[in-house]
Amino acid sequence: MATITVPSPRRVALPTSRAARKLLTLAVAAAILVPLANSRGASAAWPHHLTVGLASPLSSASNWVIDNRDTHPLFLYFFGYISNAVVLTVRAVYLALLAAGWPGVTVLAAAVAHRVAGTRLAVATAAAFLACGALGMWVPTMQTLALMVVAVLASVAVGFVLGLGAGLSDRLHRALRPVLDTMQVLPAFAYLLPVVLVFGIGVPAAVLATVVYAAPPMARLTALGLRGADPEVLEAVESLGATSRQRLLTARLPLARRELLLGLNQTIMMALSMAVIASVIGAGGLGDRVYQALASVDVGAALAAGIPIVLLAVVLDRITAAAGDRGDTRQAPVGLLYALAATVAVALAARLLGRLDWPAAWTLDFAEPVNRAVDWMTAHLYSGVPVVGGTADWAGHFTTWVLDPLRDGLQWLPWWAVLLVVAALAWLIGTWRTALTAVLAMAAIGVLGVWEPALDTLSQVLAAVAVTLVLGFATGVAAARSDRVERALRPVLDVFQTMPQFVYLIPVVALFGVGRAPAVAAAVVYALPAVVRITAQGLRQVDPAALESARSLGATGRQQLWQVQLPLARPALLLALNQGVVLVLAVVIIGGLVGGGALGYDVALGLAQGDLATGLVAGAAIVCLGLMLDRVTQPTERRTGKGA
Repeated sequence: MATITVPSPRRVALPTSRAARKLLTLAVAAAILVPLANSRGASAAWPHHLTVGLASPLSSASNWVIDNRDTHPLFLYFFGYISNAVVLTVRAVYLALLAAGWPGVTVLAAAVAHRVAGTRLAVATAAAFLACGALGMWVPTMQTLALMVVAVLASVAVGFVLGLGAGLSDRLHRALRPVLDTMQVLPAFAYLLPVVLVFGIGVPAAVLATVVYAAPPMARLTALGLRGADPEVLEAVESLGATSRQRLLTARLPLARRELLLGLNQTIMMALSMAVIASVIGAGGLGDRVYQALASVDVGAALAAGIPIVLLAVVLDRITAAAGDRGDTRQAPVGLLYALAATVAVALAARLLGRLDWPAAWTLDFAEPVNRAVDWMTAHLYSGVPVVGGTADWAGHFTTWVLDPLRDGLQWLPWWAVLLVVAALAWLIGTWRTALTAVLAMAAIGVLGVWEPALDTLSQVLAAVAVTLVLGFATGVAAARSDRVERALRPVLDVFQTMPQFVYLIPVVALFGVGRAPAVAAAVVYALPAVVRITAQGLRQVDPAALESARSLGATGRQQLWQVQLPLARPALLLALNQGVVLVLAVVIIGGLVGGGALGYDVALGLAQGDLATGLVAGAAIVCLGLMLDRVTQPTERRTGKGA
């Protein structure tokens, strides 16, 4: 009998790649959800019935604070005491600096630098403080320094306590992470408004806003140092019968010393960057001079006040970095006592000679020649340049051919398509939790009722990030492959990375006018140093054995770069992308002051008019936008044995 063979049913081969499976899942979800979304809201804009109005409750809260600020016990006996303590502390530090005079302050700074890093840094530190006086900014510099001393001490104390708790408790670490993310992503303007409502215009509001902005790095790095302590050392200390407190003081904190000093360094840098922004609410000092120069587009005056901030930042950065590299700090208190004794002696001598104040004859007229140079550049470069056109033409072309199409394209896309693209990008480089977080953050923007301004801001961020990455990666590669280029770039990057954000706006407005293009240009200049540094460091840290192996096989320099260095430096390149996005977003928001519009304008408008609803809603949308961009640009580590 003949045997009849029945053909087995053909099996459909499913994609085996993780990325392909994710895309297939998203395609199936889109096929199900898109028709439903079209039936409920066919327009590209976010559906009105899915928004939540916060204007009324926020306005009521603002009115209650204003009505009760001078009578309610909460303000009289709690916030009032905090405000008075801040004012008295800042005033005491400021009077101490004035009592020491310019000779005493200069000697103190130079003595500390010499004790930490040697003669070269001591000379540079003294020159930096003398330059502040020569620019006619000695008194504003002391005002800023007094405010920064108090703000940094408070930021370090708050950050250390939070980091200590997060480093010793997994539960607190998980709870603090979203809070710290929010504090770092939230633009300064957004939380200046509630601080001003509670404390009013003045030094207390400026100090507390600076603390909120500058404390997260200290908290993060403290927790990182404590959680990354060598387990073998901790086990050895525990085997000797040490208590939890003894293990913390004798093992964990000493092992985390580098992270703690790096946290101090980052806190100082962020506090100085807030000096200008805090001037909007009455901080005074150098920031106030920069802010006034911005209002009158006086580039010379802005640089005269901005350069001392840069000098302070560079000097403090070098001192704290050198302190982190020192292996033995047991003699630090003795060195500090010697520095204080020298300062007192010099200050007494200066008082007896009547030389405490900076001599007016030693002041240089810096603003006038700078303004003449800017006027020449504006007259010759702003318009009318043959063939290539002026900077105003470049800004117009960039707006017409890049910013407008990008904004219109994003706003043309249906809202559900934007959410789908965000989910795809976040899931491809992370897990489903990453995608869910990014989608919820983007959806929250629509719920807040600022969907179109957020897409306008997003278009500016994407354009600025694209330009930043092209320039940053190219420059970083050049710095990684040439020691001479790296040495030449280092001081330039130091200056650009420590220059206050507002200072960038003044020359770009002078060259490009007002609008979205100047905001993008300032964001590119501000974010570029971080991208260059991270790219160069990542390429330089590639395993030398891999490069030697490639050279032994006859690979050219270009092949080594594209086939060895760039693939192995992928984590660093992704970190550069992530940091570039965060930094660009910060300056694009400030660009609302010079015609950038969108969410930045709403935040600035809310602060200027005391409109809590407008300012906080826009600030919350910026936080959501920053959270989404962070999730789609930073890969998430997958846990072994679990599906992504």
